[in-house]
Amino acid sequence: MQLTRQQLIVLVLLTLAWGLNWPVMKLGIADFPPLTFRALSIWLGVPVLGLALVVMKVPFFVPREKYRELFWLAFANMFVWHALIILALKHLSSGRAAILGYTMPIFSALLGAWFFGNQLKARSWIGVAAAALGVSLLLWHELTNLTGKPVAVVAALIGAATWALGTHKLRNTTMPVATLTISFWMTVMTAMVLSALSLLFEMPQWKVPGTATWWAIAYNAILIFGFAHAAWYFLARSLPPVASSLSVMMIPILGVFSGALGLGEVLHWQDWAAVVLMVVAIASVLVPARTAVK
Repeated sequence: MQLTRQQLIVLVLLTLAWGLNWPVMKLGIADFPPLTFRALSIWLGVPVLGLALVVMKVPFFVPREKYRELFWLAFANMFVWHALIILALKHLSSGRAAILGYTMPIFSALLGAWFFGNQLKARSWIGVAAAALGVSLLLWHELTNLTGKPVAVVAALIGAATWALGTHKLRNTTMPVATLTISFWMTVMTAMVLSALSLLFEMPQWKVPGTATWWAIAYNAILIFGFAHAAWYFLARSLPPVASSLSVMMIPILGVFSGALGLGEVLHWQDWAAVVLMVVAIASVLVPARTAVK
């Protein structure tokens, strides 16, 4: 398969927005409760996404009989992921949280092969193996630290696995509505869920955000919840599962290096080697295969 021009542009913009967001989030929650940070970001992103629907003349309507399916799509794609990854990020470096979060493509490929009947070609398995090895290399120097933070690590991995499941559910949905409409209502529901979690667990920590936190909230509201999630759902529904998943593997690489530049997080040779492996993973599913000449 080949990316269309539109898919390629969306992918590049998505990679930049999501990749740079890891150190942005880490900075935003440095002295601010993480669930509250996430909830504020989503609530401010809802009108941005809603405006996009209005401008593009996409209807907001979802058939009543699809409410249950919409809820479970939001649960798998957003509720678990956003709650767990922002909590994990509080206790991990931004780069390593990005790496753990983006084990999602590995989970996606395996779930697709085991439970959704996706037949993976040899080159796709090579891509999955390369991505797995890249993640392992990137975690090499973190193993000692991670043993002291098992809850954060497990939370990130559970979030990634649940997101992978959600990607398959989204691709196979029978909802007769636009992807942007699904994205909007999932975002609204996620804002409500994270607000409830913030109220329940973080109310004593509530305070007025500082300047850095406000900038991080604005970045997330506009670029992440106003654009990136809708962009991802577009790719997830328009590309084969392995392609849509491994195509975003440059995001943790960007997260690692932007964290190093912006937050002074230390890089090792494993980080550089992982870049090569991630490129191999992406190429394995996005570079067209040769066809025999008859």
